[in-house]
Amino acid sequence: MDTGMQTASTNIGERMGRSQELSDSKRGPVIGCHLCNKSIRDISWLLNIPRSTVSGIITKWKQLGTTATQPPSGRPYNMTERGQCILKRTEVANCLQSIAKDLQTSCGLHISTTTVRREIHGMGFHG
Repeated sequence: MDTGMQTASTNIGERMGRSQELSDSKRGPVIGCHLCNKSIRDISWLLNIPRSTVSGIITKWKQLGTTATQPPSGRPYNMTERGQCILKRTEVANCLQSIAKDLQTSCGLHISTTTVRREIHGMGFHG
């Protein structure tokens, strides 16, 4: 009888890699068992989920009141924002080139864009 029970249920802990998460339908029974005063070890054994996963689900539920996946912390990566930063860099480079050309025509000296950038930075203009 036990062997039939083991083959019917798959061990989620063996199949689950570090990057995979449990679905909401699998997190619900963990909280249900917790509310029925089951221990973490018992819940882990009943649902075939690692104890660390069960503990994490219960802790998250106690702290946040939900088991839903939260967005990652930190600044979100936004392609348009990165594109705008690149655009700004090219605009700055074009501006430095035009300043260098203007100085070259007015003074008759060859001045590189690096010199212009260094002098503007030395005056206190940054970023």
